[in-house]
Amino acid sequence: MAGFYLHIPFCRQACYYCNFHFSTSLAAMDEMVQAMQMEIRMHASAWNKHHFESLYFGGGTPSLLSEKHLHALLETIYANYDIDPQAEITLEANPDDMTSDKLRLWKQAGINRLSIGVQTLSNDLLRALHRSHDAKQATASIQLALDAGFENISTDLIYGIPGLTDAYWVDEIKQLLALQIPHLSCYALTIEPRTALDHLISKQKFPQVDDEQVARQYLMLLDILESAGYEAYEISSFAKPGFRSRHNSLYWQGVPYLGIGPSAHSYQPPYRRWNIAHNRKYIQSIQQQQLPYEEECLTIAMQYNEYVMLRLRTQEGVHVKEMETMFGSSYVQYFQQQIQPWILSHHVVCQDTHYVLSREGRLFADRIAASLFMTDEETQIKV
Repeated sequence: MAGFYLHIPFCRQACYYCNFHFSTSLAAMDEMVQAMQMEIRMHASAWNKHHFESLYFGGGTPSLLSEKHLHALLETIYANYDIDPQAEITLEANPDDMTSDKLRLWKQAGINRLSIGVQTLSNDLLRALHRSHDAKQATASIQLALDAGFENISTDLIYGIPGLTDAYWVDEIKQLLALQIPHLSCYALTIEPRTALDHLISKQKFPQVDDEQVARQYLMLLDILESAGYEAYEISSFAKPGFRSRHNSLYWQGVPYLGIGPSAHSYQPPYRRWNIAHNRKYIQSIQQQQLPYEEECLTIAMQYNEYVMLRLRTQEGVHVKEMETMFGSSYVQYFQQQIQPWILSHHVVCQDTHYVLSREGRLFADRIAASLFMTDEETQIKV
């Protein structure tokens, strides 16, 4: 079991909050797709024992791919890898790229899941974040996808945006629920270093994010979506039964995944690789038959830390028996000792053989996970 990720490093314009790798010049699209096809072939022998259950076109903006480019990438993948006939094939799309013709072509190409970058339904906030679509395009694109026969649809939403009132946040959620969207990915606005938003805040041209607003709007989100029958199966992910993201779930389960394209990450335990985040250097390296990546071998402590961090984000939490199988009983003892203060403060709930975050604990997931981490030295001293 494995996942396949393709990073399409192009966008029409730069959103102020984004720190992903992309270029706003589409001039190198042909060369990029050809290079990605070459990289796909170059990895084939090393991944020929894996059965892939998901393909994910992320970015950047994959909805900028032409029909020719999309088919070229898919055909190269299917010619070189063992892809499940029922694989989940996701394409991230911006509302302003979505037309009836494009949706029909995507469906014919085998795309069976769409992740639509709505972010907010406020035109003022969309402009403030420098998004390329407006609210009318956002809701229209969802309806177009439904009319085209797409049932597995996810929408991205951002909360905690300065100026996003609680009343409007509730209204946004309810508007999407009215469209019968089966999956929502909802994220707090995060100010990443060296982004345009970070610069605007430093110049006092954009307000600071209010942590109390973030926490309040997340808990409101939980209440509304759980009442509407959605499971909060991961901190930022909400799904109707049967509509969990299979691809993202592979990440949280620590399953191997192959990443193609500049800045894409791959994971074959215990090794992690990441490609160079530079379009021209990526293309030139691939053309010279060289894979442009860096690599690290995860120590046992790093694998344990990652397991704790990822599992705590999920609805199922950390299973003691699974941890013991993977790392040994001494790691379980260390984990149970370190997590006690969080249980006492009601941020973590112990349910028989597994540990899950409480509602309030979800607000402190990163802090809780970090307090449970182990260094390589501790694996020798404490374990």
